[in-house]
Parts: sequence; structure tokens; C-alpha cells
Amino acid sequence: MSSSPNRLLAVIFGAVYLLVGLLGFAYTGGVGFLATQGGLILGIFEVNILHNIVHLLIGAALLIAGLASVPAAKGLNTTVGAVYLLVGILGLFLVGSSLNILALNAADNVLHFASAIVLLAVGLGADKRSRAAV
Repeated sequence: MSSSPNRLLAVIFGAVYLLVGLLGFAYTGGVGFLATQGGLILGIFEVNILHNIVHLLIGAALLIAGLASVPAAKGLNTTVGAVYLLVGILGLFLVGSSLNILALNAADNVLHFASAIVLLAVGLGADKRSRAAV
């Protein structure tokens, strides 16, 4: 694996999101698949079963992209960053509503915005030469 910021970030974020997805199942016993309120990881991040599955899918995709190539990692970091920015914005309106099928709370929204900023910054700003060379 080359020393690419995008590949490194994708592998790290991928591993973390996989672990969070797995850990989430320890906190969602008795929580419905689409429950609008869920278990609390670390006492602050709310999750339901669907939220855990989303974390697993995103984690696996990031990890695979990070291990695959610079263009794959760069593209997925940018895409996931943009999606997390959208989820963060939507989360501001969904918390406390019946449409909150991911059981989002304020702490989740902050984490989604932070993830979006880091993923977009690296995805759009790093490895510029790699894109031109490929």
C-alpha cells in the first residue's frame, strides 16, 4: 500500500466504522430495526439495527477502497464525505421525528459532520498528482 493520505484515511475510517457497527449490536438488544430511538454507544451515540448495518457497509466499502488503490480511496472518501454531510444536515431535521429511521441524535449529527469534513478535505485535497497520473 502506498503512502497515500486517501488510502490511509479510508483504511482507518473503514476499520473504525466496522468496529462501531459491530459494537452497536451490543447496545441494540430489544431495539427495533427501524426504531426512532435506540441504544447508546458510549452513552451518547444512538443506534438501531439499521444504523449498525449502515456502519458495517460503509466501513467495509472504505476498507476495501483503501486497500485497493488511490483513485478508489479518493473517490470513496469524497463520496462518503458528501453523504455524511447530507446525513448531518438531514439529521438536524429528523431528530425527534417519526422519519428518524436511523435513530439519530445530536451526538450522531456532530460525528457525521466531523466525518464529512475530514473525508471531504482529504478526498478533495490530497493525492492530486495521483488523479492526473491515472
